[in-house]
Amino acid sequence: MAAKLFVKCILLFFVLITIACGALRYSQVDPAAKDFHPQRIAIFPVVDMGTYEESRGDVEQITASVLIEKKWFADVTDTANLNRQIQANEELRKAMTDYLSKLRSLTFTDPDLSRKIGELAKIDAFLLISVDSWNYAVENKDKVAKVSIGMKLIEASTGKIMWKAGQHKSESYILIKPDLPKVARSVVRDMVDYMPH
Repeated sequence: MAAKLFVKCILLFFVLITIACGALRYSQVDPAAKDFHPQRIAIFPVVDMGTYEESRGDVEQITASVLIEKKWFADVTDTANLNRQIQANEELRKAMTDYLSKLRSLTFTDPDLSRKIGELAKIDAFLLISVDSWNYAVENKDKVAKVSIGMKLIEASTGKIMWKAGQHKSESYILIKPDLPKVARSVVRDMVDYMPH
């Protein structure tokens, strides 16, 4: 009897450890997100990347491919496609510039500009991405590949942040450096699993 109880406790311990390891660094969902089901989503150019400019293309492409793989949305507009629309449409370019300017300087997501972007780009929501870490480092004498990403899902019609999350991963190595885009794909997959859809 005691042996069965011991085995059950050990199994429960490993289940709890697995669950704890699978959680995001943070994830916050707006209560209104339960009724939020966008069909068309766009990935904005990475808005905040600090000194990690080299990560921009990888993070944008990885995010688009993970969202397309999920098949949750009828249309996923990747950053390259959105940039083509911005270049072709002066009104959209001005709305995006003004929106991102207010977001950076005031941390305010302007509902009027958001709605205008949604109408002009024909999207229901857009995803803002930040890169907080994208490098190789030494931590406690261990060599690690570090990737840390943040995301915000904005409802285009209201400018409301429906979901925001952050996740990071460190992959240790001895001789062969792990591929940072591969680590980033794992981070993005973890995050997207928590995204309202």
